[in-house]
Amino acid sequence: MNKADLANALSQRMRLSKRQGEDLVNHLIDVFIDELSKGEEVVLAGFGTFSVRYRSSRGGVNPQRPNEKIQVPETHVAKFKAGKRLKDALKNFKR
Repeated sequence: MNKADLANALSQRMRLSKRQGEDLVNHLIDVFIDELSKGEEVVLAGFGTFSVRYRSSRGGVNPQRPNEKIQVPETHVAKFKAGKRLKDALKNFKR
């Protein structure tokens, strides 16, 4: 499912126009980005928690020249931890 599919599914479930569904998804993403960029967590009970984690600098290897060592700079990354309802829904998932 991509962003357009999500907007379409929400608009059908909530009986909104397709445009309103797209706006809903876009505003939701904006709120997530705003909160995470402030260092806050976004907790959706049952679904999961989005948070920001610090990743320290580390050594690495240039994939184009494997003999060349590089330094990967420190950064902040998004992290997702699944909630209980999501975990339970996926327990019996079979491929």
